[in-house]
Amino acid sequence: MSVVPRGALASSLAAVSSVVSLVALTAVPAAAAAAAPPPLRPEDRAGDHLTVVVEQAGPGRDGRYELFCHPDGGTHPDVSGACRVLDADTRWGEDTFAPVPPDSTCTMLYGGPATAHVTGTWAGRPVDARYDRTNGCEIGRWDRMVPFLPSLGSPL
Repeated sequence: MSVVPRGALASSLAAVSSVVSLVALTAVPAAAAAAAPPPLRPEDRAGDHLTVVVEQAGPGRDGRYELFCHPDGGTHPDVSGACRVLDADTRWGEDTFAPVPPDSTCTMLYGGPATAHVTGTWAGRPVDARYDRTNGCEIGRWDRMVPFLPSLGSPL
């Protein structure tokens, strides 16, 4: 049996306590870093799925469409074109389906009664977006999404 002097035991316990505290402190930044979203990578995109409901756009355009990208599929009339336009408009840190900012100055041009409601998941984020053609800004927002949304042409 070995005997350890009382002072040596206290300093050993203090050293162990310091190591435990240091490990705990280094674990906090790692946990905080894990909470931040990682950069978008192609392999993160697997399983993108959107449901699009188009109304009052006219015959052959109205309906409910399913779109899968990465890999492409679904009932959308132009799966590859829709996935391509969404991929081209997707930027890290930006909402691909963001509404027109409320303080925007828009022309008072009416583009018709067509509406679209988009739900699902895109780039790992939930989507619940609505589109209409009630003014120039909304028409531009819609037109940037063609062929994901149906082409309705110029309101003039």
